[in-house]
Amino acid sequence: MLQSIEARTGAAIGAQWSESTADEITQAAAAAAAANDFFAATSAEHRATLLRALSTALEADRTALVELANRETGLGLPRLNGELDRTTFQLRGFADVLESGTIHSVVDDEAVPGVPPVGRPRLTKVRVPVGPVAMFSASNFPFAFSVLGGDTAAALAAGCPVVVKGHPAHPGLSRQVAALAKRVVAELGLPEGVFGFVQGGSIEVGVQLVQAEPIAAVAFTGSFKGGTALAQIAAERARPIPFYGELGSVNPLVVLPAALEQNGDALAATLANSICLGAGQFCTSPGIILVAKDAASEAFVDAFAHALHALQPHAMLSAPIRATFDRGVARWRADAKLKPLVADAASDTVTPRPFLAEVQAADFIADHMLHEEVFGSAALVVRVASVDETIAVLHAIGGSLTVTLWGAETETEDTRNLVRAATQTAGRVLFAGVPTGVAVTAAQHHGGPYPASTQPFTTSVGYSAVDRFLRPVALQDAPAWLIDRQGVPS
Repeated sequence: MLQSIEARTGAAIGAQWSESTADEITQAAAAAAAANDFFAATSAEHRATLLRALSTALEADRTALVELANRETGLGLPRLNGELDRTTFQLRGFADVLESGTIHSVVDDEAVPGVPPVGRPRLTKVRVPVGPVAMFSASNFPFAFSVLGGDTAAALAAGCPVVVKGHPAHPGLSRQVAALAKRVVAELGLPEGVFGFVQGGSIEVGVQLVQAEPIAAVAFTGSFKGGTALAQIAAERARPIPFYGELGSVNPLVVLPAALEQNGDALAATLANSICLGAGQFCTSPGIILVAKDAASEAFVDAFAHALHALQPHAMLSAPIRATFDRGVARWRADAKLKPLVADAASDTVTPRPFLAEVQAADFIADHMLHEEVFGSAALVVRVASVDETIAVLHAIGGSLTVTLWGAETETEDTRNLVRAATQTAGRVLFAGVPTGVAVTAAQHHGGPYPASTQPFTTSVGYSAVDRFLRPVALQDAPAWLIDRQGVPS
């Protein structure tokens, strides 16, 4: 059973309802398959109209949707209004990309007389939608990475019907947004299967959706454990399908001595606020802070700990997420290698306390458990004795969504080596600011080497996200009528 829960109090909101049954999941996938050929052949104009209509509908229902999201997530009205703005911006942005011709792109090589390799037939490369996409909503972004978030927008822009699995952390909101989307699809005269929706807190709901025969690709944002399990199921199908999973990240931030010469206290406050933003429930929250062993760095760590201690994160998204955070912090508290810096007594209240501890680089590198994300307002300061040791820590972490380098403005052998290591580790490398906050733009890459994501060559944020759901096809000596479609599938 599903139940809407008041995040700040734990109280139930309204009545319970049943999760999607096996038959309902099968029917949703079948409806997507039935709509697939029609939707794949729609023009850029038609898909852009759908995306803009969805954006307009979200705006029209803003007040009610944001109020419900606030009750179910506790994220606050300013944050949630901003997130809804981002969601509508994404939908309109993909509509703009459609109308620019980027998605229906064509590469046309004219025929050359003669035999290969000098001669060739005419080859025209187009892109076709992969087919129905299963989209798993995230817990921490109830709008932007949820029912009508970036993955849904990208799949619809590509011409792929979508079956969304709502997240049980905000089930009432998910159901309302899904109803809104279904209404828009019907008003535009599109087949019902263009947008499908299923819900459930059980593992079986997600597993059956990934296993459903019509599903051609999966987009997932969530935990490492859940994502890797579903990725294996997608790979073991009779017809394996791509699984685009974002699985979390520790987002190391390197504080070089050069960064502390003028504004160390300001940087310390900025970092503390980033770690507590949204109660630390950002996939890009800095979790590993690499700091040198010198006087300026000692002062920075003291200022950072002081700033973090003064902050109070708000209630976390759900009781299970809070319980996982508490277990992670308890594991760190019990580790003799860690020196506590901000470690108030464990809170029994709804609002958690931030946690910060320090560890030596050699101990961090040797202990794989310290490389794992603690999802929430918690971080480790790793003390490094050299650039080589910093690079060794980055290599030990493996894949990350982001790496931040503060103080690398001057080109030296050390900064070149650090940049090389950072680009090998992450999908986005920052040289200023903090990684929380991901711009939706053409140049964005929100992915990274495993375990940050299962497909590091792809992004789940930015307009290149559509590429995950388009497959190249070369048309050889195609007839004129097909060439005239300019990349729109027949």
